[in-house]
Amino acid sequence: MDLAIREQVIGEQLHLYVSGEVDTYTAPKLKEVLHPAISEQDVVVHLDEVEYMDSTGLGVFVGALKIATRNEKELSLVGVTDRVNRLFELTGLHKLLSINSNVRGGTQ
Repeated sequence: MDLAIREQVIGEQLHLYVSGEVDTYTAPKLKEVLHPAISEQDVVVHLDEVEYMDSTGLGVFVGALKIATRNEKELSLVGVTDRVNRLFELTGLHKLLSINSNVRGGTQ
């Protein structure tokens, strides 16, 4: 499966709408968009259409969190499905990242 990323600026934040699978093959595409963006502005990543994520995908978010912290920016994940949220919980990343699973379908 492929990965699609749509960008939209809302106010001062960049919203990234991600769909598909975030795995070894597609994670570099997400990293290419997310890492430079989070160094410049606050980013909200919508994950309600992500069907699968592996450890490589988690690594992209860990790297983005480091960049955000270094640049005093906010990284938020919204619409996280139960399946993907379980990965964040198993790894303890849910304690480090701002995750709101209740926000859904924010493709404005």
